[in-house]
Amino acid sequence: MSLNIALPKGRLLNSTATLLERAGWELDGYNDKLRYYRLKSGKFPDINIKVLQEKDIPIQIAVGNYDLGICGLDWTEELLVKYPSSSVIKIADLGYGDGALYVAALPGELADPEKLTLRKNITRIAGEYPNLAEILAGKLRLKRFSIFPLWGGAEVYPPEDAEIVLLPRKSEKDILDAGLVPIIKVVDFKAYLIANSNSLKTKNMADVLSSLTDLLDSSRDFPKTFHVIKTTDIASAKSFTTVNDDMVRLALPDGHQQSHVCRIFDKVGIKVDDYPSQTGNRRPTSNLAGYFIKVIRPQDMPLQIANGNFDLAITGRDWLIDHKYQFPNSPIHELLDLKYGWVKIVAVVDEKLPVEDIASWWQHCNEKQITCRVATEYTNIADRYVRDNRIDRYRIIPTWGATEGFLPEDADLLIENTETGGTIARHNLRIIDKLFESTACLIASTRKVSNTKKSERMEFLIDALKNAMEMP
Repeated sequence: MSLNIALPKGRLLNSTATLLERAGWELDGYNDKLRYYRLKSGKFPDINIKVLQEKDIPIQIAVGNYDLGICGLDWTEELLVKYPSSSVIKIADLGYGDGALYVAALPGELADPEKLTLRKNITRIAGEYPNLAEILAGKLRLKRFSIFPLWGGAEVYPPEDAEIVLLPRKSEKDILDAGLVPIIKVVDFKAYLIANSNSLKTKNMADVLSSLTDLLDSSRDFPKTFHVIKTTDIASAKSFTTVNDDMVRLALPDGHQQSHVCRIFDKVGIKVDDYPSQTGNRRPTSNLAGYFIKVIRPQDMPLQIANGNFDLAITGRDWLIDHKYQFPNSPIHELLDLKYGWVKIVAVVDEKLPVEDIASWWQHCNEKQITCRVATEYTNIADRYVRDNRIDRYRIIPTWGATEGFLPEDADLLIENTETGGTIARHNLRIIDKLFESTACLIASTRKVSNTKKSERMEFLIDALKNAMEMP
């Protein structure tokens, strides 16, 4: 019986590759130029190795798709605090990937856990760890709280959009450098070897496990969780600009969209300083009078607009549609197509599957009498799509990237975005349907803006971007 092993992309990839090289696994292609998600080991030719996003690994271990995996303890704890009886077992601290998940706030009363407990107003908690955030709220005995799940960039949310945030960082100094104060350490995280408990009982893992554990220091302490930090050095904490009612709050995207935004802004004489930022600054300044700008994830923008935290935002139409499918009455709408970032949202299957379209795919699934697994970052789009196609036996598998790696072992269908289809073809997959096309767009709330000065400032930017779209 072969073993299925999940290895991480991202922050732990290079260190994990070094460990496995020391262990003699003889992996080919597991490096920062990774092109394929399936790997083979020269030492253990019978094991199946898949590279996944780190956040997906504990979930895949828990459902039994993988027997062993390597990921940060923060993501393991995020799963276990909600599903403590799941099948995930922590095997060993691998000795790298050191850091901690901190609760952070601005300097002042909110940086005191005792005063947080006494707050009568709603305490907004933002971060990528909603399950740990809920446990945190209970431990702090918060009377009223709201949790805002994010795709990333939580450090920019205080003070305007959250009172406290959960941030993974290497040290307390990194929190201070972000202009915040660390107040609670939720968990010290390291890279951990984790396993499915049922697999440990039924499969022979001795050789694979020993190849790793023989290299490790057995004296490591198990990390503590949820302990208060007595921070006294806040000299490096930064001050923030006060946002008044007349100011327009604009959300700009991080990542690869930044160069396109700058190109459009340049056409109409709008200058945004330190964007893209070499230092990770998410609060750029501009020559737009009366504008306050934050750089956040495009995936988070629709919900932030709907909640009234921003007035305008530049995101992808795909994320707007995904949000609207979940919240049909959400008070947001598209103002302008910015005509860049073009992608197709497509349905994808294994190239060997004898189907031509979604109807024949569903017929194939019916013949096999399987519950269809649909893997995607667009959970609401995928759910709508399969229901519209009268597929009544399915399960949506949320992913955080590297979705191509899920077919065919861990999913039967992908709902994915693509520009040319090249990546899909390279992973031996095939497109069987196109759902829609998406480009970047300017979005806003449908609520009326009662402040005349703010309204005029918003109209100025909207008109400027419309003019930019008409320029060659």
